[in-house]
Amino acid sequence: MNYTFDIEQPLLMRGDGNSSELTAQHLTVRFQGLAAISDVSLTLHRHEVLGLIGPNGAGKTTLVNCLTGFQRPTEGHVLVGRERTSDWSPVDFRARGVARTFQAGRLFKDMSILENVEAGALALGLGRRQAVEHARELLDWVGLKADPYQKAGMLAYTDQRRLSIARAMVLSPAFVLLDEPAAGMSDAECEDLMELISSIPSLFTCGVLLIEHNMRVVMGISHQIHVLDGGCILAKGTPGEIQNNEAVMAAYLGMES
Repeated sequence: MNYTFDIEQPLLMRGDGNSSELTAQHLTVRFQGLAAISDVSLTLHRHEVLGLIGPNGAGKTTLVNCLTGFQRPTEGHVLVGRERTSDWSPVDFRARGVARTFQAGRLFKDMSILENVEAGALALGLGRRQAVEHARELLDWVGLKADPYQKAGMLAYTDQRRLSIARAMVLSPAFVLLDEPAAGMSDAECEDLMELISSIPSLFTCGVLLIEHNMRVVMGISHQIHVLDGGCILAKGTPGEIQNNEAVMAAYLGMES
């Protein structure tokens, strides 16, 4: 899957915001006294794919919610660049260049594919003509340009995941957090997805936090990987280091140490 863009085009390439890092500093989130995550720290840089793995209930979604304003930490801080985000809403995070997808998609299923992306561009300040142009460009990039007027709810599940990525990339955020984008995809679809996600850091000047259960995908495209276990960081390192970590192999990769 090859994509070609006009590098003079400012809408796709601009990379919104000047922040070079999205940081979690010693985050703890408690629900009725129980810690969903405990003392978790990580830093996502522009120009990198950072993988986040762990079993169901490890705290991955809670961490993503903190990093995007959907959950306030009980302790610790989230920083965009050097700026603390304690009082930011999810809208503030998105306006400052932090975007995300959701496991459930959250598409406007009665609206067209084009309108789903266009709506995000309009909300972020583009005029109607620019929003449509930008939406078409993003749909071309994710491979959904064939019928932009089809209702989003009629898309195959895996194409809905692609549409979610297009919506997240409206106006080139500085950071994008992708929550299980490979869910339900075949091996061939995963190959295309890996190429798509791998292009984001250079094409959009954007850091990617990839939350994923598909080990082939996360090991194949991540520069660094963090492993969550019981709400805490169990291990972090390159894909090779994680694959050779005995605790990780036993707990998450289905291998015997």
